[in-house]
Amino acid sequence: MSLSKAVGGRLLRQISKSLTGYNRNISFRIHDDDLTCRYECFFSREDLDGWDIRQGMNDLLGYDAVPEPAVIVAALHACRRVNDYAMTVRFLEAVKDKCGGRVNEIYPYIVQEIAPTLCELGCDLPEGLCYHKPELYLPPQD
Repeated sequence: MSLSKAVGGRLLRQISKSLTGYNRNISFRIHDDDLTCRYECFFSREDLDGWDIRQGMNDLLGYDAVPEPAVIVAALHACRRVNDYAMTVRFLEAVKDKCGGRVNEIYPYIVQEIAPTLCELGCDLPEGLCYHKPELYLPPQD
């Protein structure tokens, strides 16, 4: 093997390790506090547009965790800044969906924590808009 291939292969492995954040001997984990702070700061930026907010929400909901109420509040304020009510409702639906099987335990806590912000912004929950049940649903006939 030539020297250039060996150096190139080593360089490629170093670059891939730095891009993925993975090293065989060292692994790291993003702590919940870091994640909360990062997304709170992200949604608090004044220069965000609708696309950036959607991208941030998509990234946030991609984690295997329910977002903290502080992050949800920051996201709701970001939606208000760009005047996108539909995004607010869809984000709240997605948060409820992230609660999974423990929706009866987690979602009421989240609603309790974000209720003052919802009142301040004049937003409704999806349940208040009757989005929690299908519009044209017919019960099964016996």
